[in-house]
Amino acid sequence: MTHFLSSDVNEDGYKLEDILGTITKDIIYRAGKIADDQRPEARHVLDNNVKILGLLAEARRLAEDSTRTLDKAFGPSRSAEGGPPRIGVAD
Repeated sequence: MTHFLSSDVNEDGYKLEDILGTITKDIIYRAGKIADDQRPEARHVLDNNVKILGLLAEARRLAEDSTRTLDKAFGPSRSAEGGPPRIGVAD
């Protein structure tokens, strides 16, 4: 069973790229709160957040590529309507 992602057992779930986008926005918001803090700890956390944003951007590109691949090969997902998974097996 998936907790956040759309699947045959979680029809109200989200696409991975949407979750990654929301997390990205949250990190940008938090980074803005500490951007002017010159303490070493704040700089360190901000630097880490910038690196994490880069990794999230790459992960989002990969998730979008997977969605495009599945859409092209099998058409749009029907999981929201209780349809079968496009690849793999149903739970």
